[in-house]
Amino acid sequence: MKRHKSIVDNRRQRIYQILQESGTVKVDTLAEQLDVSSLTIRRDLEYFEEQKLVERFYGGAMLVNQIVVRDDISKNNALAKHAIAKKAAEFIENGDAIFVNTSSTALLVLHYLKNKRVTVITNNGKAIFIEKDPAISVVLSGGELREPKESMVGEFAINNLSKVTASKSILGCSGISAEAGITTAVLQEVAVNEIMLTRCTGPRLILADHTKIGYEHSFISGSIDKVTTLITDTLANKNALAEIAAKGVRIIQVEPLKSID
Repeated sequence: MKRHKSIVDNRRQRIYQILQESGTVKVDTLAEQLDVSSLTIRRDLEYFEEQKLVERFYGGAMLVNQIVVRDDISKNNALAKHAIAKKAAEFIENGDAIFVNTSSTALLVLHYLKNKRVTVITNNGKAIFIEKDPAISVVLSGGELREPKESMVGEFAINNLSKVTASKSILGCSGISAEAGITTAVLQEVAVNEIMLTRCTGPRLILADHTKIGYEHSFISGSIDKVTTLITDTLANKNALAEIAAKGVRIIQVEPLKSID
C-alpha cells in the first residue's frame, strides 16, 4: 500500500510539473507519456480539480493561476523577476553565506551580486550555468536530480543542508499568502525549503512576482512568521499584501525593469 501511494504521488507530481510548463494537458498524451491508462490520468486530473488546481475540459485539463516556467519574457514576467532579484541583491553583504532554492527568481540574484565575496548554498542545479561574479562561490547540496527544474532533493540533499547554516535565505515560492504562508507545487522541495528557513541565522527573504501573491498551492514550506521580507513587483494584489504585512512581514515592491542587462 505504501509503495502504491508513492507511485501515485510521483506520477501526480510529474503531471503537475507538465501542467506548469505547458498550462494545459491532454489525457491521451499524458497516458502515453507516463505509460498508464487514460482512466488513471482522468482520476489524477479529478484529484487536481478537487484541490482547485485545474479546470477540466473534454479530453484534458487547464492549470488554474498558471505559473509558466519558460524563459519567454512576454510569458514569464521576466522584467519583474529581474527587478525583484536586483533588489534582493542589495541585501547581500560581503562575507555572507546564503541559501538559494530552486526558484528562477532567487537564482537571478547571483547575476546582480557584484564585487562581493559570497558563498551560495543551493539545491538548484542551474546555478552551475548562471552568469555570476568570480568572487561568488557556489556549493551544491547534492541529492536526487529532478527535471525540468534541475532541483536536487531527497535525503542526501537534506542531510547535507542540515550540517550548515546561512546568514540569509533567498527563496522563491509557487504562492504566498497570510493564511497559508509559503507554498510550493512540488512536494519533494518542501523539506529542502523548510531546512533553508530553519538553518538560517539572519533575514529570510521571499522573492515572488505578482502572480504568486495571495495564491496558495498544495504543499506548505513554511508559515508566514518565518518570512522577514517579501520582495515583489508593483502589480501585486494590494489586499493580499496588506494581510501579509499585518503578520509582521516587511513588504518591498519594485517596478519591472525596462530591459534586461
